[in-house]
Amino acid sequence: MKIALAQLNATVGDIAGNTAKIADAIAQARLSGAQILLTPELMLSGYPPEDLLFRDDFNAQIEHALSHLRVLSQGMTLVIGHPQRRHSRLYNAASVFRDGATLATYHKCSLPNHAVFDELRYFTSGTQACVFEQDGVRFGVNICDDVWHEEAPRRSVAAGAEVLLVLNASPFHIGKLEERYAELRERIRETGTSVIYCNLVGGQDELLFDGGSFAMNPNGQVTHQFASFDAGLYVVELQHCVPVTGFIYPVDSVESSVYRALVTGLRDYVEKNRFPGVLIGVSGGVDSALTLAIAVDALGAERVYAVMMPSEFTAGMSIDDTREMVASAAVHYSELPIRSLFEQFLHELAPVFSDKTPGVTEENIQARVRGILLMALSNKFGQLVVTTGNKSEMAVGYATLYGDMAGGFALLRDVPKTLVYRLCRYRNAISPLIPQRVIDRPPSAELRPGQTDQDTLPEYEVLDAIIERYAEWDQSIATIVAAGYDETEVRGIVRMIDRSEYKRRQAAVGVRITPRGFGKDRRYPITNRFDAGTSILREESHEKN
Repeated sequence: MKIALAQLNATVGDIAGNTAKIADAIAQARLSGAQILLTPELMLSGYPPEDLLFRDDFNAQIEHALSHLRVLSQGMTLVIGHPQRRHSRLYNAASVFRDGATLATYHKCSLPNHAVFDELRYFTSGTQACVFEQDGVRFGVNICDDVWHEEAPRRSVAAGAEVLLVLNASPFHIGKLEERYAELRERIRETGTSVIYCNLVGGQDELLFDGGSFAMNPNGQVTHQFASFDAGLYVVELQHCVPVTGFIYPVDSVESSVYRALVTGLRDYVEKNRFPGVLIGVSGGVDSALTLAIAVDALGAERVYAVMMPSEFTAGMSIDDTREMVASAAVHYSELPIRSLFEQFLHELAPVFSDKTPGVTEENIQARVRGILLMALSNKFGQLVVTTGNKSEMAVGYATLYGDMAGGFALLRDVPKTLVYRLCRYRNAISPLIPQRVIDRPPSAELRPGQTDQDTLPEYEVLDAIIERYAEWDQSIATIVAAGYDETEVRGIVRMIDRSEYKRRQAAVGVRITPRGFGKDRRYPITNRFDAGTSILREESHEKN
């Protein structure tokens, strides 16, 4: 028996387009000789559809599309992921169609409500197993988070399932594939079944689905591992309820998986939102260089526009390195010096700044002049401005509102600075593109003479480690210090992270690649007086007045 896995790239709300992709997968599955076609979770609507689920017209279109797909099930069993409204309740569902009829519909039991998930806002949990027979084999249907817990798989096996078919919209982050393997092996140990796991692929705002569909036998061995970040139809052959060992795609390195995730996330954001191309403010620094490289790989050089906006503080090597890279990449390129604009701002502000010492305000004006120029070009020509700030900068507020933060997509928003360097080296190993001097020189915003990032920040290896512990792992200052970090430095970084929430809330959306990004994952109030640096609670005074 052959089971086809439709690892597809859905677009949220494009019900007609998603239906067409499923129909095409059905045709390919027929040609492959498959008896069953399995799609990802909520493939028909895209994931996550969020408040579209509350619309009557949205749900009516879903039902119409399901009727069309049901007709296409002649001579084949289809397992289709979709939202379903029944009476006043919504379900995260999977319908099983065969020969133009509905054999069964399964409702997801375990609804995640953590990290980037908020399914309890929309869906009601299912309570029943779904098992169907195909050519003498009994298949159980589970959906994504169901197999991260014991209940739903055990319920399927109790109802007679010999093989579990799992529909997934499982977002990517570093190390996620290994986590999936570990969880599925636990379920296999508990149930003794084979598992066939079909995952969504593609970008949806900050979420990135990596595909990477696979199959495991009852011993927990991976018998099939399909490509990550590529849509396609993949086939698993079963013999006596056990997958016959087939193609195993090599697992990507951290650098490879993150780079491909960023390429996919940018491409899908641009394509799905119908932008003609992207506009990038390049500086001769490592962040803008990496952003430019990813954009070229995602969209092609002809759709990438780079703009250098030098000031009197811009080093000659920054301009030279930028010119070298844009020539090598063959992108559209312009230079718009900002010195005269900056001086005009200072001239107009002189009467009210006359008794003030120049400082950060003047530095930020330069960044904001650049932001105005980029947004003017975007408005005139329609390209999406892609900002270049990284996670380390976003964490501590080393960014300027309405300046270098101005734009529509923050590609590196969840990429720590230390990983930025690793990704640059990874990209150059494929083919030289980023000038080596850009990677080797000390990082600088070049907003004043002789400036480097480390004038304000600790070394990035230290900074990134503390950010990870505090912002991703929720460790206390005491715990971080106990791990060997300087207390004064830790307190200073924590203070910067806490004070910068208002900036992050105004930042553009960007691709999530860590287990906890600054977005759906970490929702801190802007107005907030919690002090992580306070070791004890204030004691109430019991003295009489």
